Amino acid sequence: MSEESDVRIIKKYPNRRLYDTVQSRYVTLPEVRDLVINATPFKVIDTQSDEDITRNILLQIILEQESDQDPLFSNAHLQDFIRYYSENSRQGFSSFMDQSLNFFHEQQAVMQEKMKDLMEANPVKAWNEATEKNVEMWQAMQKDFIKAFGLGSGEKKK
Repeated sequence: MSEESDVRIIKKYPNRRLYDTVQSRYVTLPEVRDLVINATPFKVIDTQSDEDITRNILLQIILEQESDQDPLFSNAHLQDFIRYYSENSRQGFSSFMDQSLNFFHEQQAVMQEKMKDLMEANPVKAWNEATEKNVEMWQAMQKDFIKAFGLGSGEKKK
């Protein structure tokens, strides 16, 4: 199977409705958003022009999310984005955003893996290991304390 055939095709009709060709039904923008979240490859095609309008649909999803009560971007950030479209720094900003998002994605994956490990860990075993380490540290501290005062040589001081 080719990579192109693995991509789910969604058709956008003139009435602005989106039709999922795999599920053979109309879908909403929140359902397309779910495809993104689930990392399902898809492409949105305009039925009149046969043009790939996936980017437009993604921007529409972002616009809807940013219209909610808790937007991701502040007005200042959005103004900066607009400025960077018209300035010479556009390429540098694009590269910075790519690198930042890649770094954030990697950090999220690491955190998810650590949480998974934590959830799968035996809490009693982890507690016992922590207790053993604490006891070892306490014993070492006691030995150092005893040595510092010369009490551990077996001789009694008079």
